[in-house]
Amino acid sequence: MDIAEHLRALDREGRALADAAARAGTDAKVPTCPDWQIRDLLRHTGMVHRWATAFVAEGHTAYHPDGGLPELDGDALLDWFRTGHARLVDTLTQARPDVECWTFLPAPSPLAFWARRQAHETTVHRADAESALSAGPGPVPADLAVDGVEELLLAFHARRKSRVRSDEPRVLRVRATDADRAWTVRITQDAPVTERGDAGAADCEVAGSAAQLYLALWNRAPMPSVTGDAAVAELWRAHSAVTWS
Repeated sequence: MDIAEHLRALDREGRALADAAARAGTDAKVPTCPDWQIRDLLRHTGMVHRWATAFVAEGHTAYHPDGGLPELDGDALLDWFRTGHARLVDTLTQARPDVECWTFLPAPSPLAFWARRQAHETTVHRADAESALSAGPGPVPADLAVDGVEELLLAFHARRKSRVRSDEPRVLRVRATDADRAWTVRITQDAPVTERGDAGAADCEVAGSAAQLYLALWNRAPMPSVTGDAAVAELWRAHSAVTWS
């Protein structure tokens, strides 16, 4: 996916998040994040949107702290979220392609990084908001889901801070059955190493649509189909959470 596609996804997913939050109400529990209510989800995601905006709009070339969480609630909180989301979309859309600012994952450019990262940040939290509704989370487009799986496996969990580790080397295969894509994740005492494709034998395979894998690997849904040693899939679920702090 390119920057324009990520920005379209960011715009669409943020609007859907706000709509779901409005329907659920800020008191509603978020089943995919059991410690949160909708107000917590809006405060967190709105804070992240403003934090990301500041790097691009203000050109911070080193880490810059976030602005904290507001004490707003109800309609005022929803308005605050929508305003911050719209400003993020506008800032990224209007940014120079060669804008220089801080990033924390590999990317072709800082603008490409922030467009991709915020598209997925917002998509995952859109699913969280919709989990508070009776229908549950709606689908994630296959191209966006594949891109998100790649970001998670090849970028987030390639970092030294990944907690997905095993004293005994294990191999997890992830297969998107509707996209003809697969990834091989080697789990050792070091950070996981992921290769695209079927790279040798695997101890466990998790297979499903790209959308199912996207939500499952972000721990928002059960693993769709597990063959082989299920303990490897459980190892992922137990240690793969990506936290803000």
